[in-house]
Amino acid sequence: MNRALWYRRFGHPEAALSLETAPLSTPGADQVQVMMIAAPINPSDVIPITGAYAHRVQPPRVAGYEGLGQVVATSSTSPFRLGQRVLPLRGDGTWQQRLNCNGQWLVPVPEDIALRGYINPLAAQLMLRRWPVQDRQIILTAAGSDCARLLEQWALAGGAGRVIGLHRAPEHAPRLRRLGIQPLTMDRQDEILRLAAHSSLVFDAVGGPLGGALLAGLPPAATLVSYGLLSGQPVPVTPGGAVPQRFHLRDALAGMSVSDWQNTFTALWPLLRRAQLSPLAPFPLRRCRYSTGPAAPSSLSCVWRSIGRRTG
Repeated sequence: MNRALWYRRFGHPEAALSLETAPLSTPGADQVQVMMIAAPINPSDVIPITGAYAHRVQPPRVAGYEGLGQVVATSSTSPFRLGQRVLPLRGDGTWQQRLNCNGQWLVPVPEDIALRGYINPLAAQLMLRRWPVQDRQIILTAAGSDCARLLEQWALAGGAGRVIGLHRAPEHAPRLRRLGIQPLTMDRQDEILRLAAHSSLVFDAVGGPLGGALLAGLPPAATLVSYGLLSGQPVPVTPGGAVPQRFHLRDALAGMSVSDWQNTFTALWPLLRRAQLSPLAPFPLRRCRYSTGPAAPSSLSCVWRSIGRRTG
């Protein structure tokens, strides 16, 4: 039997998620069965449950897009061995005990890399490949978010001339300064516009009025990359002005070959080893709504368990 967190309707995650028990099928010839060790909770995991992406994501489905697992069943022809640490990606939801995965998209994970090795790191890596930062002054919004943390560090390592991090909470400023980032609170609009006028690249995860102000304040040849809408609003575009460049990880991965997929992660691990990420904290299952089982079943607590001080 397998336990999984399903959402069978759209709604607030804590109300829409239900813990359900059902038989788990035997993996097919091209599949590997993975037991989940831990899974992060990203905005990209939570937002689809609300119905914000109803045009492409429909219930019923198991929640969760990434996490760290361990191979527990495989075919004799599979290159994966029992007990191997893997990322079970691009298949069934990861907020469950076990799942069967297509072996070609399964990613081997080094022993010193933990569960946050997919959505934010891969998005940051691919954006910096597409929009190089060498010698450029760049601005990052939502500078306290996990994806922005990686963009900040890897942009500096990639030769950015100056990195400005726009943040909302004051506690982010000391950390940004330690990394060599110029912190600026998001409510200082005059200063933001002054800096935008001398910047050539913006990575924006907020959208709405802030994204629109940055877009309008940039020089004509500059680029604003919109990779998130934490405000819940799109970036307003001024007629005749610059048009924001949209980045979505799903689109970036479309058409990627299996070999390119695996090589991308191989190149990602050294970057993650040197990265400073936000601390982990477990999310108690008792905060979820259950259709079956006791109020806080320990048998699924592995889904959100912190796994020490490993990278990511």
